[in-house]
Amino acid sequence: MTKNTKTVIILLIIAVLIAVIPVALLPGAEFGGSDDAGSVMVEEIRGEYEPWFTPVLETAIGGELPGELESLLFCVQTGTGVGVIAFFMGRFVERKKWMKKIGEEDAPDR
Repeated sequence: MTKNTKTVIILLIIAVLIAVIPVALLPGAEFGGSDDAGSVMVEEIRGEYEPWFTPVLETAIGGELPGELESLLFCVQTGTGVGVIAFFMGRFVERKKWMKKIGEEDAPDR
């Protein structure tokens, strides 16, 4: 087994442990998101909070978005963002390779 394979296996084991240990050690714990924490803080400071506006899609369809559709839109946004970032990172890596290759071709022979 190569060093890289061992490193990948160790990192995968660590990732699984990071995901499993909190759930195993804290049975019945509630893991809330930042949106929940923010709304709780606003209610503590201001009392009952009324939003200033309604989201555009909720206005367009005449009600709240179903959870599945909301998750789908979130995944599409995430995939698009990752695709854009990966595209530009790939371009930068390729540009670096091309610049290195061009530099080697233009260098005088010794």
